Amino acid sequence: MGAQPSPATPGQAGEPPPRTPWATIAVVHLGGVVAAMSLGKFAPVGPEVADRLGLSLPELGWVISAVVGVGAVAGLPGGYLVRRFGTRRSLVTGLALIAAAGAASLATGDFGWLLAARGVEGVGYLLVTIACPALVLRLASERDRGTALSIWATFVPMGIGASTLAGGVIGSALGWRGWIGVIAALTLVMAVVVWARLPRVAGRETSGPVPGAGALRGPVLLGAAFCLAALVTIPVVVLLPTLLIGRYGHSVAAAGAVTSLISLLSVLGGLAVGMLLRRRVPVGVLGLAGLLIVPAAWLLYGPAATPMSAEAGAAVISVANGFLGALVFAALPMVLDRLDHADVGNGVVAQAGSLGSLLGPPLFGLVAGGLGYAALVPVIAAGTVAAVGGLLLVGVRAGRPRPGAG
Repeated sequence: MGAQPSPATPGQAGEPPPRTPWATIAVVHLGGVVAAMSLGKFAPVGPEVADRLGLSLPELGWVISAVVGVGAVAGLPGGYLVRRFGTRRSLVTGLALIAAAGAASLATGDFGWLLAARGVEGVGYLLVTIACPALVLRLASERDRGTALSIWATFVPMGIGASTLAGGVIGSALGWRGWIGVIAALTLVMAVVVWARLPRVAGRETSGPVPGAGALRGPVLLGAAFCLAALVTIPVVVLLPTLLIGRYGHSVAAAGAVTSLISLLSVLGGLAVGMLLRRRVPVGVLGLAGLLIVPAAWLLYGPAATPMSAEAGAAVISVANGFLGALVFAALPMVLDRLDHADVGNGVVAQAGSLGSLLGPPLFGLVAGGLGYAALVPVIAAGTVAAVGGLLLVGVRAGRPRPGAG
């Protein structure tokens, strides 16, 4: 897969590579899953929250998306912050912030307080999403990096899926405040587990140079591809219940169940990337799989779409979303000059993905509302082709020797 960047920590030449500590990586992954549960925790109890606090639909939308909004504007600074304070400490701090903000939101009585609490959660979530993949990269052996990072990339669908399923049950039994309290407590426990389980050396930063603009060209290219991929795939799942209810007459419960199942399918895409990378399939070749999104969009939004074809198209796009997201995380170490630039590189990628996730739903709503659902097909096609083109360029860059590669 091309020359490898120089390692993040000093190694002894000639020594056999260490084994990948999969149990420790599993703890890191679980930390991400728990953080993603907070990301989606208002989805199953949104109507109750809006009713009890008197929120309008736009206000509820801001509450739900505020966490992603923080990443969209602060990803790169967050990467430098994680580099300054260390990955292990940043992960624990991020989980603690999410837990504290969740607990604080229990006392909320208005939109402003709740939005402020979600903003703090957004800072914590950003720290988690930057620190976790950097930790995974440093913990995994060279042979297992791609697989480990692609598994890490499944944290969002796993967390949101778990949150959606559990939130409906717990929220019905305990109310929305009870559900938020459960998530806050779970996140605090996870912070303690991470602090106790992760070796301190895993989060130690080196004294290597701070990456400047030139060293970030690869992550910026990768982030641009990620932004475009998120822009045209995330809204498909987010807006699927609206499509199923409004266009095909599904009940709210049926549309929610179908959407939850389709969202979880993206995990399969992430796992597939790990298996293919272990077989040394090049990044550029894997990126071409994203072109399946184009015919799937036609099945979903085309004028001849049926309920069955729409669900099938959405399922393919969900798998492709997981596939491309995992490929982006797995490809990051291939475009870094040094592995100890992973924290800042992850900040770039996190900011780009968050920006695409934030802008995609309103863009889809604008296009579909003004021109109809069929007009989304060329929008998705253009974004997909551009994203795949970016990944092809990443594949070319990954095969070139880089400064400091040894």
